[in-house]
Amino acid sequence: MKNGFIVFVLTVFLVSCGKKKENTPTKNVASIKTNINLLLNNWHKAAADANYEAYFGKMDSIAVFIGTDATENWTKTQFAAFSKPYFNKGKAWSFKAIERNIYLSKNKNFVWFDELLDTWMGTCRGSGVLEKINNSWKIKQYVLSVSIPNDDIVTVIDVKKENDSIFKINFNK
Repeated sequence: MKNGFIVFVLTVFLVSCGKKKENTPTKNVASIKTNINLLLNNWHKAAADANYEAYFGKMDSIAVFIGTDATENWTKTQFAAFSKPYFNKGKAWSFKAIERNIYLSKNKNFVWFDELLDTWMGTCRGSGVLEKINNSWKIKQYVLSVSIPNDDIVTVIDVKKENDSIFKINFNK
């Protein structure tokens, strides 16, 4: 009887130790990264499918979208208004992640990421920030940039000079 009790106590102890391993920080981080990857992939898919509600529903009410043009620094409301005609036509844009890096804050309520994208503009770079709000992740900021090979940067700089001078003049006022 005494041996049976010892075996029972040891079994309960070993099982409880095993359960603790399931909730290790490493598994939690991996789970969060999996969820963020899924959210971002579905966000890009919503644009490709022209699903306006699904796309903008993943963005926080105070989200900011920064596009490739220097004038494109939009609030969610501004970006939604700009994008609506594209979604209404059934064709927004199609971005597919080639590579993505995800980073978490210590309290795991904020995530930032960078991604390499296959787009109609060629290879682009995206980056952003998400916040966990009421157990749901929301995109707070997204920045889209066109990647330019270093060997071609001088040509691009020459093309941009006139437009860039307008921004410099307005900024210095």
